[in-house]
Amino acid sequence: MAVVDLTLAQPTLRYQVRIEAGLLARLGPAVAEAAPHAKCAAILDEAIEADWGRPAARSLRDAGFDCAVASLAVSEKRKTLGTVRTFYEVLLEHRLERRSPVVSIGGGILGDMAGFAAATYLRGVPLVQAPTTLLAMVDASVGGKTGVNAPQGKNLLGSFHQPVLVAIDPDALTTLPARQVRCGLAECVKHAVIRDPELFSWIERRVDDVLALDSGALAELVERNVRIKAAVVQEDEREAGVRAHLNFGHTFAHAIEACNRFLGRPSLLHGEAVAAGMVAATRLAIDQRLCQDAGLLERLVRLLERIGLPTCLPAEPPMAALMTAMGHDKKVAGGAIRLVLPARMGEVVVTDQVDPVAIEQAWVDLAAPPGA
Repeated sequence: MAVVDLTLAQPTLRYQVRIEAGLLARLGPAVAEAAPHAKCAAILDEAIEADWGRPAARSLRDAGFDCAVASLAVSEKRKTLGTVRTFYEVLLEHRLERRSPVVSIGGGILGDMAGFAAATYLRGVPLVQAPTTLLAMVDASVGGKTGVNAPQGKNLLGSFHQPVLVAIDPDALTTLPARQVRCGLAECVKHAVIRDPELFSWIERRVDDVLALDSGALAELVERNVRIKAAVVQEDEREAGVRAHLNFGHTFAHAIEACNRFLGRPSLLHGEAVAAGMVAATRLAIDQRLCQDAGLLERLVRLLERIGLPTCLPAEPPMAALMTAMGHDKKVAGGAIRLVLPARMGEVVVTDQVDPVAIEQAWVDLAAPPGA
């Protein structure tokens, strides 16, 4: 078992990220240790309910919890206040108290919504994240960001609410669809570009093992990425500084997700949009002479293509809609679009000084295959 201790100064809080094969079937004792109480609520993604959700809920009951269970089919379209309202109804019906933990068992979308419910129910109850997707394990479950989408954009309604425990069972990845594995790898590549050149080289060497769901490769990948995410969060819990670096590729990606209806079918998933967004941001950094690594774009594109992630848009960019979506991004300050752009492998800069015309050109360039 690997344990990553995450200690935050504001507010003072310390919790563990536990990475252990078989942990979901033994979730109850871990939750009872982190958040002891008579009651809890388990919120499950229907897609993993049979394989992982029910055994985890049974473990919670075996540990002595009076456990309410809610499950739903999860999608980006359902990441709304309306869905969170259904969670409130379960918590209220079961009469959860301020020390009763809410346990999210599923991917990042579910974790964001369950976390927002936990942050706002009774002004805050304990939250346990038990992620079952690679993307959620390496990124969404660690750091306390919770929230839902608004019609104007992604994650515009939310709160910082740190979990009391993150319980990661790499075995859950063995039933994850290949497309979801690739999406999670996009966030791993992001971590490598912003902070860890050696991780990028490791992914280049081991990408085939990861895609083949090799247990050793998956466990090492998850641990390395959790340590990066935890280190960034410990430096900057509320995104006042370096935590913004984690948004590399995401300003473009969130606009892509907001405009999916214009870009053909099937719609791009979050990790796929992040992959395309990283390519756009890197090319823009080169065009703006902010990137000092001449080979970074080629290396990034080559790795993303090996993974099977998109490196260009599937259709001509709906420019007005994309620029409007970027204008609604959470990182906009004083009306200017703030972008995270790579300076070299392992280092990024945050800037709001890029001319909108240059950003529009980045969208145009993204509609063509790299090198076209």
